[in-house]
Amino acid sequence: MSSRRFVVLDPDGTAPGWLYVIVEAQTGVFYQQQYGGTACRQGQLEGFLVPVAGADALDALRDLFEKDFRGAGTWNYSWPDDERDRLGRIVVGISYWACNGQTEEPHDLRLDDSRMREVDEAWVPVLTPDGPGVLVWFNSD
Repeated sequence: MSSRRFVVLDPDGTAPGWLYVIVEAQTGVFYQQQYGGTACRQGQLEGFLVPVAGADALDALRDLFEKDFRGAGTWNYSWPDDERDRLGRIVVGISYWACNGQTEEPHDLRLDDSRMREVDEAWVPVLTPDGPGVLVWFNSD
């Protein structure tokens, strides 16, 4: 029996508004996500799933990707400084609660500028206190 497990996030597209970070780690669990708006790309990342809070940030992400980019995806997009800065400000507004086993503390997420070519609707590379990850939410298509 394989020790690998695959979890599809919101496979039927009916879950209400959600926002998670998949933190990259060797866990044997692979999270799969449809992203990229109407481009319907399929992403997969091994790690662990962390729910994050940020209703205003989720609204801002949806405005950016669904309205400004018209839900068509941004994969391999050359982000101008002002748009990258806007996305970075949105991401920083999301609280990531890290716990050392005894104490929980909120931390701001940070946009992973080294992976900007991977940024797309519902798939944004971020840095967390637990390592690199990807910010995901329900895709608009």
